[in-house]
Amino acid sequence: MDVLVRRGFQLLRRFIARRIAMKNSSERVVEPELLDELPPQDRRARRSRLDLRRLNTWMNHPRSMARALSKNLGRAASPHIVEIGAGDGHFLLRVIRRLRHRPGGKVTLVDRLDAFDPNIKECFKELGWRARTEIATVSEWLAQSPPDSADAIVSNLFLHQFKMDELTEMLRISARCARVFVALEPRRTWLPHLCRHLLWAIGCNSVTRHDAGISIRAGFSGREISTLWPEQGKWELTERSIGLFSHLFIAQRAD
Repeated sequence: MDVLVRRGFQLLRRFIARRIAMKNSSERVVEPELLDELPPQDRRARRSRLDLRRLNTWMNHPRSMARALSKNLGRAASPHIVEIGAGDGHFLLRVIRRLRHRPGGKVTLVDRLDAFDPNIKECFKELGWRARTEIATVSEWLAQSPPDSADAIVSNLFLHQFKMDELTEMLRISARCARVFVALEPRRTWLPHLCRHLLWAIGCNSVTRHDAGISIRAGFSGREISTLWPEQGKWELTERSIGLFSHLFIAQRAD
């Protein structure tokens, strides 16, 4: 019991120190994450990707993304959805399971690391969707894509990895390629900072715990993504907090 009490006081002191620091500086801080530097087959990397699946469930991201797509895809009966920074591919698979009323669609999973589940294409096929994987830097892949080549581009816990100039260019190219863009990101506020100290309690490994703090410090608040979106007069933009820990951005072409 004494150990737990001491641990609790340590976390409280750290939280207070972080809270004071956040008041003094609310700017985004982008730093490298361990998961992006480890080889995809590293034991710690594989475990961290499993942790992320669990965290996505806790943050309700698959349901939130499915709702955003259902509302903004319009009448596209067999849409083409591109996920940038797709990781192992399981996040979009969980989203598609909630879009069963749109069979026959196509997904493209883009990531610079070959961390895709080897069975991911077959998993999509079982849902009536065709899947393609692309191992490439996202910006380079988008730059080579034809205009209006996708109905929607989605990203989950990905945009925060980029500094403002890099992110501005990525959003510019995305706006050329798709009619709808949806992103779910960490929210840069005090509550996620507090709760990330408790990730050990749900079994997250050291890589996930390390990257969580970096992700939150690089996360978003207010309308930070909207200010970077190109030709804003031609788009309907939505940006707001969602749930306890997340930040939602949606851009839909006005026409």
